[in-house]
Amino acid sequence: MKRFVAAMLAATLSATPALAQTAPAPAPAPAPAAAPSQTAVAPIVDADPALWVVKDKDTTIYLFGTFHALKPNLGWFDEAVKTAFDASDQVVLELNMPEPAEIQKIMMPLATDSSGKKLSDKIPAAKRAAYAAGMAKLGLPTAAVEQYEPWFVSIMLSQIAMQKAGYSAEDGTEAQLSKAAKASGKRLSGFETFAQQIGYFDTLPEDAQVTFLMSSIEEAEEFAPKINEMLGYWTKGEDVKLGNMMNEELKESRSLYDVLLKNRNIRWAKTIADRMKQPGTVFVAVGAGHLAGPDSVQHQLLKYGLKATRVDY
Repeated sequence: MKRFVAAMLAATLSATPALAQTAPAPAPAPAPAAAPSQTAVAPIVDADPALWVVKDKDTTIYLFGTFHALKPNLGWFDEAVKTAFDASDQVVLELNMPEPAEIQKIMMPLATDSSGKKLSDKIPAAKRAAYAAGMAKLGLPTAAVEQYEPWFVSIMLSQIAMQKAGYSAEDGTEAQLSKAAKASGKRLSGFETFAQQIGYFDTLPEDAQVTFLMSSIEEAEEFAPKINEMLGYWTKGEDVKLGNMMNEELKESRSLYDVLLKNRNIRWAKTIADRMKQPGTVFVAVGAGHLAGPDSVQHQLLKYGLKATRVDY
């Protein structure tokens, strides 16, 4: 699993209070130059991400492809997206994030190796020097993470990488949609639970977790240009290019592709098809990679006789 793909799945997890409270802080960056006397306000950058709709005589379900972590000042929550959101009675996300105390309760027992085995001992001997050097370069001391599972440290590194690249889950689509849904009194739910999403990482075999961790270290310099390229596709609504980029490396491992993408799309399509039997309007928002490619949610919906139409705006 390559880093930029995993980081997007991990984005909401890496912004949780549980991680912020337990993860050791990276080495401080050099102090910035003195700020000018007046702070400039960055202009809003227009973004028109892809949106689809599925309809019958009394039910409308919108399908919106999200970007879990974003840079600030992106104007995506407007035009057709805002119109569809405002018209909806219910909002369904991949995950409706629980309260911080519940996050802490679920995450930390899984993130910590209860056997007492040190993380450095899980790294193959031939790679330990590269592991130590890479962690030092990224500002995360190896001694501070010995008690954690490899997947959790990978998420820590993803958080650091996103912050350095100027991205934040708090600026991401899910955070903004969740806030807006609560403010407007819309029913808010999730396709999956927090424990399920954590489980995608925690249940990986140890060698796969170590591979994930080492790729996070080895590909650190690739993260910013890769995620910026993906963001460019997302803002322009180029769903095919974005989906290809996000999903191509998952296909290198069929098991990961099925677990993280195809099987989830199948489950979500079934839930959407069942919801179409009830009247109302629903705004569904899932990672953009789930709405592209031959195994997309839209493709799975065809099995139920439901066709998703791209909203032109």
